[in-house]
Amino acid sequence: MTQTMRAARLHAINTAMKIEEVEKPVARGTDVVVEVKACGMVPNLANVLNNWESWYPHQPLPPKPAIFGLDPAGIVREVGEQVIAIKPGDRVYVNPLRSCGACHACASGQGVKCEYFTFNGYFGFSEKSAEIYGLYPDGGFAQFMRAPQGAIVKLPDNMTFPQAARMGYLGTSYSALKKCGILAGKSLIINGGTGTLGVGAAIFALAMGASKIYAVARGKPLLERLKRLAPNRIEIFSNTEGSVSEWVKSQTGGSGADFMLDCLGAVADVNAMKDAMYGVKRGGRIVNIGGTGSDMLFNTKWWMDNSMELIGSAWLTTAEGMEIAEMVRTGVIDLSVLEARAFPLDQINEAINGVASGNGGFTNYLIEL
Repeated sequence: MTQTMRAARLHAINTAMKIEEVEKPVARGTDVVVEVKACGMVPNLANVLNNWESWYPHQPLPPKPAIFGLDPAGIVREVGEQVIAIKPGDRVYVNPLRSCGACHACASGQGVKCEYFTFNGYFGFSEKSAEIYGLYPDGGFAQFMRAPQGAIVKLPDNMTFPQAARMGYLGTSYSALKKCGILAGKSLIINGGTGTLGVGAAIFALAMGASKIYAVARGKPLLERLKRLAPNRIEIFSNTEGSVSEWVKSQTGGSGADFMLDCLGAVADVNAMKDAMYGVKRGGRIVNIGGTGSDMLFNTKWWMDNSMELIGSAWLTTAEGMEIAEMVRTGVIDLSVLEARAFPLDQINEAINGVASGNGGFTNYLIEL
């Protein structure tokens, strides 16, 4: 007899999700089935649900009726017959990164570079994502979900499911910082420092040895809260008070910071990113993880003359998720500074519309099942 489960499904854009009984997934081959205990709520989810198809038609959404949910964590309940290292009862995070699994990028552990790169439970990055959605159509806003074993990160006992439901955003910041290079003794601009990505970036940059963080955002109260994480290592500046690049230069004897992480969101003013970029010193590296959705014109001769590097970084690998789990287990990273705001599955529509009412990136929004 077919078993069913409760799930939140979107039937059409600009409509509310419906809680429905749908078929429960079954584990076969190298897949596992996870009972979802918590699933992160993307701050930008309302825009994705209502505007993505017109804003970015080349980045397809999963077929409707769709089960969204990008950052799930829970307990393994079933494993396929070809799964060896994962057992029922394991507490896990499910990396939503899906790719073909067979190309050079995938074989190198870099599924984000695969032509089939897709966010399970969110959106795809090319027309080829439709094939991935045919294999893994459903995200984490449901009682159970099926995922490939290569997406599974085992959680330490001291990492809660609500904390794990932020792994994707924490991992995006961590992966980007790794692309900067060695941070020990170096300085870093975090542009958009009080958002979901920015707060995570500050937590990891401190743990990775950054000597000075120049955190930039609009609101002073959240900037001051961020500074309290490490008062001697974090300097703060509201970009409503003037030029970011000029401020950073004034703090560094005119040379600028070694690195920059841009965490501004999709609808942010791209000129704010451009201004902050000029605060990076000669030979510096700029990593963009915020996805500001506008064209930017800047002096390409400045880029060449100063040997600048500009890198895009979209997500984390499963291996990087394992590294984060180990850092939490050993106390290298302390996630207790983050607060969770949980909603039950029945209140998913209220949750989607309520993600802007907390304390910036210090608040983690999630569905708890």
